Amino acid sequence: MNARTSAAKVIARVFNGKSLAAELPKALKNCDVPNQALLKDLCFGTLRSHPKIKLLVDALLTRPMRTKDIEIEALIYVGIYQLLTHNKPKYAIVDETVKASTMLRRKWAKSLVNAVLRNFLRKQNELEKKLCKNPDYTTMHPLWLIERLSSAWPETLVSEILAANNERAPMTLRVNSQKISRNNYLLKLQKAGIDVEITSISDHGLMLNLPLDVWKLPGFANGECSVQDEAAQLAASLLRPSPDERILDACSAPGGKTGHLIELQPKLKALVALDQDPKRISLVKENLERLGIKAQLKVADATLTDTWWDGIFFDKVLVDAPCSASGVIRRHPDIKILRNSSDIDKLRQTQLTLLSRVWEVLKPGGELLYVTCSVLPEENDQVVEDFFKSCCDAQVEHINCGWGRPTKFGIQLFPTNNSHDGFYYARLSKLL
Repeated sequence: MNARTSAAKVIARVFNGKSLAAELPKALKNCDVPNQALLKDLCFGTLRSHPKIKLLVDALLTRPMRTKDIEIEALIYVGIYQLLTHNKPKYAIVDETVKASTMLRRKWAKSLVNAVLRNFLRKQNELEKKLCKNPDYTTMHPLWLIERLSSAWPETLVSEILAANNERAPMTLRVNSQKISRNNYLLKLQKAGIDVEITSISDHGLMLNLPLDVWKLPGFANGECSVQDEAAQLAASLLRPSPDERILDACSAPGGKTGHLIELQPKLKALVALDQDPKRISLVKENLERLGIKAQLKVADATLTDTWWDGIFFDKVLVDAPCSASGVIRRHPDIKILRNSSDIDKLRQTQLTLLSRVWEVLKPGGELLYVTCSVLPEENDQVVEDFFKSCCDAQVEHINCGWGRPTKFGIQLFPTNNSHDGFYYARLSKLL
């Protein structure tokens, strides 16, 4: 299928509440290999620019699109994204986008798509002058998120976060130290002609200067490396797994942190990995099988301990809590559409419930690492603070490191251009 048509279909599904992570892989399977890079760019780029493009489209359309014509609306977004960013001749972009409308079985839409795109080219300067003071337009972020970030962090830091969110995320690898050292794998990549550099804060990471198909990475099929952001790689090290320990990974999918824990400490007594979605737990299984390691995988809701816990306490618990994902927007730009401000309070309650319930299965003297890929204090320090109000046997184990921004209870990393994503870590211990 035509890349533009496929992109419109994917983006329309996102407009209807589906995630890009779920829809794009299906579209790629039906796309010719030479067009896959374009399809990815159109989907990620259009969604990344969505707040800006939406304002332009709203100004260009004389009336809102009908719900049943959402694919045509998505195609218009794709066309404007290309006109804003691609170096291809404008007339060619308009022509190809118009042709894509016929592949959506909407022949009537040819004239509409053509008119909107040509009208945009005529009025672009006028529209940009009119919209240049609108924060949605200038930052390409929804206003609710800008306001929450601004209330939490200094203005200069907010600007850096927003700028990083609008960049393409780097491709970062985690080297499996059980199979090869980072230096040796670095040499292997360099010999294969792959431009790569060592990560700055993870002892196991390598960052590629240009992304490529994972199956072209030497040793990937044999588990010598995994794709994992540098900030996410810190979780296993911060949990400090030791021989003969029982560890719970309460929200394990897709399994990156699960695998890393065993890579760091293959002599664990047990590693129990949970996820309530069977499809997601199957991803954990696939990742572990590629790495050649095993864990006890269970399809279960971590908060319902009576459905999965065998009564034996854990030495350590990893809680990679569901969150707004505001620290990984560049990898999941659909967050700009799918999330809204009211979600944060709902997520906070979920996070607090999860933290409180899994605390019950941690032994006295044990440690729990609370993790989110959020940069909002409401999901991070404030959750930990609320947890302490209802828990009398917990204390903070301060994280002493040379990276991140220390907070009252933990440490915050922000998304950084050509570097790591935004993550929060807090380490808690259970009093004896």
